Amino acid sequence: MHVPLLQDILILLVFSVIIVFVLQRLKLPSIIGFLLTGVIIGPSGLSLINEIEQVEILSEVGVILLLFVIGMELSIKQLISIKKTVFVGGFLQVGITVLVSGLVYYFLGYPWNESVFVGFLFSLSSTAIVLKTLQDRQEITAPHGRNALAILIFQDIIVVPMMLIVPLIAGESDNISMSIFSLVLKSAIVIVITFVSARYIVPRLMHAVAKTNSKELFLLVTITLCFAIAFLTSEAGLSLALGAFIAGLIVSESEYSHQATSIILPFRELFTSFFFVSVGMLLDLSFFTSNIPVILLLVLVVFIVKSSITAIAVAILKYPIRTVLLTGLSLFQVGEFAFILSKVGIEYNLLNAETNQYFLSVSIVSMLLTPFVIIFSEKIANRFIGVSKKLGLDRSFITENSELEIDNQELENHLVIIGYGVNGSNLAKAAASSNIPYVVIEMNAETVKHERKKGLPIIFGDATQDHILETVHLSKARAVVIAISDNLATKAIIKNVRSYSDSLYLVVRTRYVKETSELIALGADEVIPEEFETSVQIFTHVLQNFLVPEDDIDQFIETVRNDNYQLFKGELKRPKTFRPSNIADFNITCLSMNADSNKFLGKPLKQLNLRAEYGINILGIKRRDDMLESIQPEEILKQGDVIYIQGSQSNIEQFHKLIK
Repeated sequence: MHVPLLQDILILLVFSVIIVFVLQRLKLPSIIGFLLTGVIIGPSGLSLINEIEQVEILSEVGVILLLFVIGMELSIKQLISIKKTVFVGGFLQVGITVLVSGLVYYFLGYPWNESVFVGFLFSLSSTAIVLKTLQDRQEITAPHGRNALAILIFQDIIVVPMMLIVPLIAGESDNISMSIFSLVLKSAIVIVITFVSARYIVPRLMHAVAKTNSKELFLLVTITLCFAIAFLTSEAGLSLALGAFIAGLIVSESEYSHQATSIILPFRELFTSFFFVSVGMLLDLSFFTSNIPVILLLVLVVFIVKSSITAIAVAILKYPIRTVLLTGLSLFQVGEFAFILSKVGIEYNLLNAETNQYFLSVSIVSMLLTPFVIIFSEKIANRFIGVSKKLGLDRSFITENSELEIDNQELENHLVIIGYGVNGSNLAKAAASSNIPYVVIEMNAETVKHERKKGLPIIFGDATQDHILETVHLSKARAVVIAISDNLATKAIIKNVRSYSDSLYLVVRTRYVKETSELIALGADEVIPEEFETSVQIFTHVLQNFLVPEDDIDQFIETVRNDNYQLFKGELKRPKTFRPSNIADFNITCLSMNADSNKFLGKPLKQLNLRAEYGINILGIKRRDDMLESIQPEEILKQGDVIYIQGSQSNIEQFHKLIK
């Protein structure tokens, strides 16, 4: 039996494998390969795909799974923490873009309603491509990654009111006020359902499913939650992608979100590839080749205008210049939701065929360029910052919050902590308890304001800027710890710190061990990778339990770290240093004498004959706050004593039963 869709999927996958493989050898992003695949096999290319609409349906599944995973990797608390960027930053970005684009289009001689609609189209960016690229580069939790996510969330929300406004500006509205009221009511209901589900229902459901130990059931429940909530939000008039994101947030509040993410990831990768291929198939090659100069000029204008507007929106929120620029460069493209909106515009005669082809060409080219721009965004931002410094403009980007009373203090021989997350705050507490002078640099304005009220020596600022490092008297510091999650910013800060001093002790925290070598090469003295340092701590406790000498444990830890954690990566076979098998039965543990009566209480140890009768030795007794280490035969066991005993595991268990 011939199945046309199966044939199309096979063609799509074969071409994708070949093109992506070639691009991977060239170290280019896979997203580019999927987009090029769509262009080649699409209607204007080799025209190999027949069931285009069904492929587009599969692509929508990919967008749903992408937003679902991103939602699971965040949490409602994290989302609340960026609410200002979502609503203020998002509103400014969309509003200014609509205004500027609309005015340009209007002055070109088009009607005002078509101008407003074109402004709608160009205000939207690509949620799928931007978040996928940032996620692949582990920048989704970086400041510019969070800002991009926040603005994209607002765009996904605002696209629905835009669709409702289209009939109004086209002069074909029925009852737009009632539609808006209905949308607001439905949105409020969705928010309530999200909160209740995340707090009370889903964690209990996931726990009950996890107890069954059925991977199949766990997968089915996870997928069902994703599509059910996406369907409900779609029925409420919101987008499927927004619903999937909400579903991910709900699941993120349970302790099973990491397992759910690992199960969904393979499906997400497959279906998002369909999405990018389907986008590439939209490009009309004949129109594109005959209008290349105009299209490329429009892409350049869109790049400059949208990046600038987004940067202005983020700058108004008082983020540092580097974060402002990286966010702006991330969101310069025209996104996939604009394609959906364009169909509505064509339906209401707000977009003619020629303008639509220009729009599609500019959108797809900007999408193709997005991964490259994000990859080189750090260099572009650094170049811009360098020029602004020469022109004396860099200080204008620093908010008043970056100046602190420490300017007048003579800090010397102190610790500089960059980043006040979990690691940074714990380090600050340790420094305070040890009477070590320190100062913190943090880019979250709310955190700085809150902690400064407590008297913490903290300033708001970007440590990649010379002025900020001068403010904390870096040249007189003794040590610097970089405790942030943004790898690109970390590398820039290392270079900046080393430009001040080559001898300053510099410790860097990173998420992945693969980043260690590069950070050390840039000038870090110590790099602590989270993924393997946890393994070191776990195995340290295991070795201690096996009574491996502390000196040998210290030597083991030092060897692992000096070898850049090669042992854990399976790249290095080490000689067997420890042979714990001979001492595996040499167990030491402690038991509490909680019972108020048993045959061991109130009698001298020499009468109990514990070694001969029960195969255990008492090594020590803790009585209230005193530790009795020299145990005499006349010593009497009392209720409440904690006894430290040695013996085989079976003898200890038997003795434990007797004293209970």
